Amino acid sequence: MPDIGATLREARMRARIDVAEIEAETKIRAKYLRALENEEWDLLPGPTYVKSFLRTYAEALDLDAKLLVDEYKLRHERLSEVELQPINAAAPGRERRRQGPVVPRWLVIVLVFAGLIFALSLLGRDDPNAPVATPQADTQTTPAAAPPPPPPPPARPKRVSLRIVATGEVNVCLKAGERTLIRGQTLQAGQRTPLFRSQRLRLTLGNNAARLVINGKSRTVKPSAEPIGIQITQNGRRSLSEAKRPVCTS
Repeated sequence: MPDIGATLREARMRARIDVAEIEAETKIRAKYLRALENEEWDLLPGPTYVKSFLRTYAEALDLDAKLLVDEYKLRHERLSEVELQPINAAAPGRERRRQGPVVPRWLVIVLVFAGLIFALSLLGRDDPNAPVATPQADTQTTPAAAPPPPPPPPARPKRVSLRIVATGEVNVCLKAGERTLIRGQTLQAGQRTPLFRSQRLRLTLGNNAARLVINGKSRTVKPSAEPIGIQITQNGRRSLSEAKRPVCTS
């Protein structure tokens, strides 16, 4: 499989989408999107956010998000050193205790008695009238500041629904990412397309003889002397230039 970053970058460039458009659609900052395309994982907040950003970015480009996330886990996630240690390995401390010298029991008994005698002699020398020192609380200690919480993961983009109703003879080309939903089909007045759902739909109409039903609301199309390009997302619709209009070949 090609590199993860190259797959994302090539899909975005084939769809002729700017990073700024993906940033507005996914709510992921542009610097993080570029880090994903360049596979600069150290610039991202952490593995959890990398997988979340990667999944959201892939879905916005209509790529297989699960395949890319699994590829990231396989290539860049590793078990910790503790997990890689054999289960039956002996603990270092226990090994050192086995290798240390053995102290005779009689020597231990002698040392205990000597310690008791020394302690009794010290107790006999104590002055009962001497003041007892009490520890004082440290009033100058200040608690350490808590670290700031990590940023919340971005919300996954919502899907938009679209149905096209022809008000006259009109040629239609409709794409969702790299998938072609309507390949240059000519509709007659009164014909309706099925209901399509995606995070981002790109549409080319041969003329304005069509009515768009977006999220259940009817919208008209402005007349134009040339084919009409429209991009539709949950945030609304906007016109596409000739270079960015989808092209279908029948």
